[in-house]
Amino acid sequence: MAKQSDQVHAPLGGPIFTPMFFGLGILVLVAGFFLFNRFFFGLASVTNLSDGYPWGIWIAIDLVVGTALGCAGYAIALLVYILNRGEYHPLVRPALLASLFGYALGGAAVMIDLGRYWQGYNMFLPWLSQYNSVMLETALCIAAYITVLMIEFSPVFLERLGMKNVRRKLDRVLFIFIGLGILLPTMHQSSMGTILVILGHQLSALWQTQLLPLLFLSSALFMGFAIVVFEAVLSSVGFRRPMEAYILNKLSTVMAWLLLGYLVLRLGDLIFRGDIVLAFDLGVDAVMFWIETVLHVIALVLLWPRKERASPRRMFVAASTMLAAGTVYRINCYLIGYHPGDGWSYFPTVGEIMVTVGIFSLEVMLYLVFVKKLPVLHTVERAYIEEHAAEARDQGSAPVGHAT
Repeated sequence: MAKQSDQVHAPLGGPIFTPMFFGLGILVLVAGFFLFNRFFFGLASVTNLSDGYPWGIWIAIDLVVGTALGCAGYAIALLVYILNRGEYHPLVRPALLASLFGYALGGAAVMIDLGRYWQGYNMFLPWLSQYNSVMLETALCIAAYITVLMIEFSPVFLERLGMKNVRRKLDRVLFIFIGLGILLPTMHQSSMGTILVILGHQLSALWQTQLLPLLFLSSALFMGFAIVVFEAVLSSVGFRRPMEAYILNKLSTVMAWLLLGYLVLRLGDLIFRGDIVLAFDLGVDAVMFWIETVLHVIALVLLWPRKERASPRRMFVAASTMLAAGTVYRINCYLIGYHPGDGWSYFPTVGEIMVTVGIFSLEVMLYLVFVKKLPVLHTVERAYIEEHAAEARDQGSAPVGHAT
């Protein structure tokens, strides 16, 4: 294993303004048009929200799914700093970057969704706070975590600016923010499940359970690991970098056991409560439940440890399936399985969809800028690859790295 002191991060370099970058920029501008209408003419001018459906895809996807994708830093921090698995340290900075974008843009989605957005600051005023509100706890935790992520990621900027003295001083207290960076997601990701518990019978029994806080925390963890693998493979292929398949294979094993535990908990709870029979009804809820479940099972089969090492393609497909499974589960909980009563229905408008597409497009644009201009990605030295290639040969496995 490469020592932490030996790890080097460097910007990739290369042009920023590529055809892909401009294409994403167009999507962001389209989203900006709809946001202009939303902020100046109200939610009704852009969305199909109502008293029955006070939240739509801006909350279900941009926030609830977006922050789960942003749990990459949380998941890797648990491995590296809590379980002391230093071999995963090269994945820390890319994971933090994914977390920073996921949470910052998720926080922006909250402000977009607020009816009286100009009074959004009220949640930070103690004399106006309702401390029994799980939504307040979630909002404050997310805001605090965004701040923590910026501090955790700041060494990247300090290195780029050559501010070594400031970096050394920050390193002395960084452990405090690493601890907060593990505590805060544990709180608010579980609280996103708690919000659904208080919906009672309005949420289908296929998803309504007292275990929702634990299930949401578990899904956030495996989605965090999945986005790490997803981005690692994409960056290796897209930027023609050597692939650290040795680390990704080991991470896949962790993901497999975590996903197995989640499935046992999820399906076992349904069987214990006797609500598994609802999965065999004719209706949208049952169909979406089986889509969600099948995606989880496919991901588990692809990730399950084998004697031979997984190919990058299989790891990418497994991670993508895992992300799709977690996404469908969260959308099912917040939208599909939510039934406010007769007379209420919801389907997103073109404006809502384009704002969501624009937010994710902006995230990809910022990712490209950051990795090309800042020391985010770990420099995979040939000696590092050869070291693990030799270890793999000794174990009778396939080579661990290759230039793509």
